[in-house]
Amino acid sequence: MKNSKSELILNVAQKLFAQYGFKKTTLDEIARSAHITKSSIYYYFDSKEDIFRAVLEKENRLWSQKIREVISKANTPQEKLRAYVVTKMKHLSQLVNFYSALKEEYLEHYSFIERIRKKNLQEEIKIVRAILKEGAKKGIFQVEDLELVAFVIVTALKGLEYPWAMKVPMPDMEEHIDLLLKVLFNGLLKR
Repeated sequence: MKNSKSELILNVAQKLFAQYGFKKTTLDEIARSAHITKSSIYYYFDSKEDIFRAVLEKENRLWSQKIREVISKANTPQEKLRAYVVTKMKHLSQLVNFYSALKEEYLEHYSFIERIRKKNLQEEIKIVRAILKEGAKKGIFQVEDLELVAFVIVTALKGLEYPWAMKVPMPDMEEHIDLLLKVLFNGLLKR
């Protein structure tokens, strides 16, 4: 279990990073807001980047846990896919640091950001692939290439993250998600 002081540092840093961004947040501000000395921070973390990495990993764990939790409560593959998309969009707007790390170009030169991005993408593909596989096994979905279709769904959703999570109110977003899933499940062709 983590030390309570390191958790305090992470919690304070998480709020400051979310409010001011990675670039504008300083170790001095983190120390001041946590009511500790800057040297105390160095006891637990090597740098501001190290703190940011720990914050992102914490937010990613919370996000993954929430996604898996809602999927496990859904009964059908269709409900699981909807639960995944809705929860993904709801929680991205709440996990400001994690979301900014996934999209902000100025953070790309930090190797830990790229590792987190890749890990997140792989995890999302794995989740969607499992849902698709279950749906195909039950005869609900017709999927010729699970890996490709999972990749396409996750990639398409990544393109919708910013407009949906940051600009669309939640009730409208759920309507948008339902329309997207209707097209995904039924296709565009007139029957």
